[in-house]
Amino acid sequence: MRIKELEEKTGLTRHTIRFYEKQGFLRKHAIRREGNNYRDYSEETVPYLLMLKAGQAAGFTLAELKELISADEANELSLQRKVELLRSKMKEIDRKKAELDQIQAYLAYKLTLIDPEANGTTCGNIGTIPEMLTGPFSTVWNVCLCKSAK
Repeated sequence: MRIKELEEKTGLTRHTIRFYEKQGFLRKHAIRREGNNYRDYSEETVPYLLMLKAGQAAGFTLAELKELISADEANELSLQRKVELLRSKMKEIDRKKAELDQIQAYLAYKLTLIDPEANGTTCGNIGTIPEMLTGPFSTVWNVCLCKSAK
């Protein structure tokens, strides 16, 4: 199949598909060159690209995916290790969610200082403000967020 059809089946752009190819994700046997030098992708390329897309959506980097795929293909990745990796990624996502919740609470707090009726919340439940918002640049946040209140 040509790259246009592969784009349609995977939802990926041709730029992304070619990037994956350059990074070594698409095996040589999955791509043939025709007489006109066009790429001809095998049908097995579709689920493989969808797996890469899903892995990235789950928070895995391309480097992590490459390592996992290589280890899995070499039968060096035990079921136990797969479980550990997935649990580790889930914990990382939970940490990121907690950080985003803190940032959102901080912004809601700042909004109530600027316009108490804007979102109907009170300042009492903001919890811990992330260090990135209270560190050396906290005055920048205060100026940017409170400037219109003056």
